[in-house]
Amino acid sequence: MNISLTFKNFEPSDHLRRYAERRFRKLERFLRNSEGTDMTVVLTVDKFRHKADVQLFSDDISISAVEQSSDMYATVDLVQDKLETRLKKHNDRIKEKRRETRRNLDSSQEPRNTTDDAAAPVAVIVTEHVEPKPMFADEAALQLSRRDDMVLIFLNAETDRINVLYRRKEGDFGLIDPGR
Repeated sequence: MNISLTFKNFEPSDHLRRYAERRFRKLERFLRNSEGTDMTVVLTVDKFRHKADVQLFSDDISISAVEQSSDMYATVDLVQDKLETRLKKHNDRIKEKRRETRRNLDSSQEPRNTTDDAAAPVAVIVTEHVEPKPMFADEAALQLSRRDDMVLIFLNAETDRINVLYRRKEGDFGLIDPGR
């Protein structure tokens, strides 16, 4: 972050210069691209009024803050706190926009119930060829519980028919047995 300190109507001490620089450097943690950020700080003294005017420019944000008090160190603290609050608020807005976009994306991927008969045909995207293995239903349930799959197709050893075992939302299993 490039910090430009300007002092008007007074000659600053080295301690004040280092203090202001150190306080404003703490704002870097709230910025995504601190290398591309410019900060202009103007510290002014008019009789008993100490004023700080700060402008922060980055790729995605432009913030300005003005504070004044009777002590220059307190003024630097006040304006730094104000900038920190505004940067946190800006970051929260960005996070909320990302969450909203993710929610909208997730809701658009959910299957929709269409009652239109003239709806667009559904396309089959992936085709898997499965050779069902003969096993009992409890063996299939044990095998499906060990894997991350949602469905297991097997040849039921008792009925000699192809069955489908699927994982339900509640965590247990459902069995589809096409009877004849």
